[in-house]
Amino acid sequence: MTVHIALLRAVNVGGTGKLPMSELRALAEDLGLRDVSTYIQSGNLIFRDDEDATSVAGRLDASLAERLGKPPGVFVRSASELDAILAANPFPDAIPSQLLVTFFAELLPDNALSGLMAPDGEEVVVLGREIYVHYPIGVGRSRLKLPVLRHGTARNINTVAKLSQMAHALGEA
Repeated sequence: MTVHIALLRAVNVGGTGKLPMSELRALAEDLGLRDVSTYIQSGNLIFRDDEDATSVAGRLDASLAERLGKPPGVFVRSASELDAILAANPFPDAIPSQLLVTFFAELLPDNALSGLMAPDGEEVVVLGREIYVHYPIGVGRSRLKLPVLRHGTARNINTVAKLSQMAHALGEA
């Protein structure tokens, strides 16, 4: 049985998509996912299942659409994929709270950075299905504009590391 990490988009952010993590766990268990746990209030699920990542993401997204009124977007990764994301970090010296990884369902196209405006010295790197953004003045003060980001879901690098750790612990249990 495979350990998966699901990252939900638009859940418990800015007053939209309110979903208590206890309800998210119950919803996942109702879908037959096993050993379900959550991490912080932003829609992070760690669980076991026999299906592949694409199937699991589709099932979760459809079930969440029923609960929330629209599909939020679900991006599923394995522990080893999170490890690779951490290892590929192009900004290893960045303050962790100033480094976000945005996750997408598909490989990003060559023109993913179209429309980029980084007036505050933000640095952006596309690698595979992720975009790394370093916000040197902090995320909250940044005026970065990058249209593609609205189609993914972002986590700071510390959260990515914690999710990897939790997934590995579940895999060893």
